[in-house]
Amino acid sequence: MKRTPDLIDTARSQWREVHPGLDTSSIDVVGRVLRASAVLRQRLDAAFAEEGLNRAEFDLLCALRRSDAPVTPGRLNGLTVSSGAATTKRIQQLAERGLLERAVDARDRRSARIALTERGREVIDRAFRRNLEAERQLLSGLDPSRRQELVTGLADLLAALEGPGPLG
Repeated sequence: MKRTPDLIDTARSQWREVHPGLDTSSIDVVGRVLRASAVLRQRLDAAFAEEGLNRAEFDLLCALRRSDAPVTPGRLNGLTVSSGAATTKRIQQLAERGLLERAVDARDRRSARIALTERGREVIDRAFRRNLEAERQLLSGLDPSRRQELVTGLADLLAALEGPGPLG
């Protein structure tokens, strides 16, 4: 089945006119991944904006919610792929809003452990449910076999970019 040309096809065509000798085939994958990411973020951000959260705050609260114990700011940097300064700022803002709390590490008084408050758990649980429903709606146009192809292809792409996963 022939697909309808999209914005990425148009961009590649335009680049071929500007630079006919360049191989622009990477745009087929990278351009579509970046465009899909932008569209998904734009449409999904509304799901947690209802809780007064932005994407970075949502990601940080999700990382805390998935953790079985309080975590250090450094661990949050890794879990959210954020800089130390950005994580520190988000921790401060979310603590001021009563969504998380900092406790001094009992073994190392120079270090802090970050945990969700009860209010933080309630907020992130509501926001996460809304986000999942929005994701389901966005993906509803894909049949299950196509979706599985995407899962496999995107996992392969991430493995090529990041190397072996946490279990590898």
